[in-house]
Amino acid sequence: MMEHHKARFHSLVLAISIPVCIAIMFSIFSVSVILKRKRPQKATVTDIRDVLSVWNFDGKLAFEDITRATENFSDRYIIGSGGYGTVYKAQLQGGRLVAVKKIHPTEDDISDEKRFLGEIEVLTKIRHRSIVKLYGFCSHPRYKFLVYDYIERGNLRSVLQNEELAKELDWKKRVSIARDVAQAIYYLHHECNPPIIHRDVTSNNILLDADFKSYVSDFGIARMLKPDSSNWSELAGTYGCIAPELSYTSVVTAKCDVYSFGVVVLEIVMGMYPSEIQSLASSSREQHQELVMEDMLDKRPSSPTTVEEKEIALLVEVAFACLQTSPQFRPEMEDVYQKLALHKPPSSFASPSHAHRPEEIIEA
Repeated sequence: MMEHHKARFHSLVLAISIPVCIAIMFSIFSVSVILKRKRPQKATVTDIRDVLSVWNFDGKLAFEDITRATENFSDRYIIGSGGYGTVYKAQLQGGRLVAVKKIHPTEDDISDEKRFLGEIEVLTKIRHRSIVKLYGFCSHPRYKFLVYDYIERGNLRSVLQNEELAKELDWKKRVSIARDVAQAIYYLHHECNPPIIHRDVTSNNILLDADFKSYVSDFGIARMLKPDSSNWSELAGTYGCIAPELSYTSVVTAKCDVYSFGVVVLEIVMGMYPSEIQSLASSSREQHQELVMEDMLDKRPSSPTTVEEKEIALLVEVAFACLQTSPQFRPEMEDVYQKLALHKPPSSFASPSHAHRPEEIIEA
């Protein structure tokens, strides 16, 4: 009899508890749905607190911190501008100086978004002392911007165009700049997986700090060479620094960056953009040295020492090897960097007259 009462009691408890549990679960579900529906409305009202994702030890930076530091992107904070965006100098709470690149909106929203996300994808995968550091980014209905480490002296081209700074940029510093840029591109091509092609290596995209140390910047059109995808691309980059084959093949390779590096090296040595690139590149090795060392060497810094003359001669030889019209005859950046780092003699590079033997470039 007792067993019968216990069974009835348990049945009664279950009959009551199951509907109650279901009712509670339904209530929780209903509340969560209502809250989710309300969140987007709240976000549009309080969009000023959109959070900027960053990768440093300072935690998270808020959207309003950037807009406050630049007074809502006032012109007085502009330190540079290009086709892709405007760069602002901003001092955050705590004193950190950063460069904020605000992306220019265009009618092609898809292309803008692709370029914006492409630069983020590249810079979050790389860490190198000669590549500008990305602190974070923000994709906001009103603004898209990227936050970088602030590099004091601006770009190499502006320094070379300033008479006083060009004098201060002595030959030791210039050789060091070329070597550091070569190392950065070598890292992108040979130590990143998949390899990364910058596609816009120019003096405008090489920044110099207070000590004239160089940093490669602006990865807006950089391309990862993924083996399972096409490397075809629309023509992009800076006129005068684009590899000639891109005008008819539209296939991006590492040799495109090699060519652009050659242009930058000549600009470092000459102190100005080398406008007669192709006529210079078609001359012999002996003519390279005579033309540049005697007629085109930047006269603003103090005359180079004997040791510096040898380093400049090596830079000139490297530059012209990189400027070979046919990409197959240009050296790899690994070879370029090793020669500059190890101070190998100029004769170790193939000359244009030996262009039919690309193995000389690799085995030298």
